[in-house]
Amino acid sequence: MRYVHLLARVLLGLVFFVFGLNGFFHFIPQPKDAMTSEAQDFFAALVRTHYMIPLIFSTQTAAGVLLLLNRFVPLALVLLAPVLTNIILFHLYLAPGGLPMATVVAALEIYLVILHHDAWRGVLVFKAKASAGR
Repeated sequence: MRYVHLLARVLLGLVFFVFGLNGFFHFIPQPKDAMTSEAQDFFAALVRTHYMIPLIFSTQTAAGVLLLLNRFVPLALVLLAPVLTNIILFHLYLAPGGLPMATVVAALEIYLVILHHDAWRGVLVFKAKASAGR
């Protein structure tokens, strides 16, 4: 089972590291009919903000590095959760061709979240108490 955990972490880390870097350096060619016109419009709107695309791809790259280095894995999973949610919804509603890969990546994320269940104990407190200042 240890190797399954390692494989899941490394695969998820590689996916986000490679695709995050691709967002900056464009080394993976895009198929001509990769996106619907709605998907292209959505992506163009993100580009026009001048901050969303760099934020998304730098978050993916940084979280991918953390997963690959096995450092701050719960933090990496938290950083990737909203990114992955948007990836799933993007492919579900705008570009269904990428949904199978997005589903596999989501399954890896969920698997790792479950494996690190102890890390969420403090976050999932119904009524948290603030710690006193020093």
